This record gives sequence, C-alpha cells and structure tokens, in this order.
Amino acid sequence: MRGEVDPQAHLFAYFSPDARVPPDHPLRSIKAYAEAALSRIDAELEALYGATGRPSIPPERLLKGQLLVALYSIRSDRAFASSWTTTCCFAGSWT
Repeated sequence: MRGEVDPQAHLFAYFSPDARVPPDHPLRSIKAYAEAALSRIDAELEALYGATGRPSIPPERLLKGQLLVALYSIRSDRAFASSWTTTCCFAGSWT
C-alpha cells in the first residue's frame, strides 16, 4: 500500500515548553505555590461543576493564566492572548 505525503507536517513545531524554561527560573517556584494553593480548594471547585454536560476548561488553568497576566503586567486577557506566542514557553509549562 502506498503512503500519502502529509503536506502540512512541516508547518508545525513540536516542543515541550517545560523543557525550554530554565530549571532555576522564578516561575517554577511560583508555579509550585500556585498548584499547592489550588489543590487546597479543589473540593470547592469540584462542587461548582455538574456531572453532565460539555466539559469546561479546568478552573485551575484559568486561574494560573490569570496569575501569569498579573505577573507579566499584561493589561487584559485579550492582550495576553495576543502575546501568547512570546510567553508560551513560560505559560505552557503552567498548564
């Protein structure tokens, strides 16, 4: 059987954002504090969501994204989304 050429494979770059963040970067320790705090309120967050319906974005991801917005002094969620490509190396390891 003859294989097909995937013309779009070269359009994508595959990398681990976590591998690009230096081990001693301050965001790593902040992430540990944020995850510890979010784990303490996990039961309260779970109670807010129903068992049926379409899955939502985990609130932990949304809250960690808001923390990045605050840490980087980005003026709005829209500005954060537009600057995502420049901050994805740091923010990607948070999700």
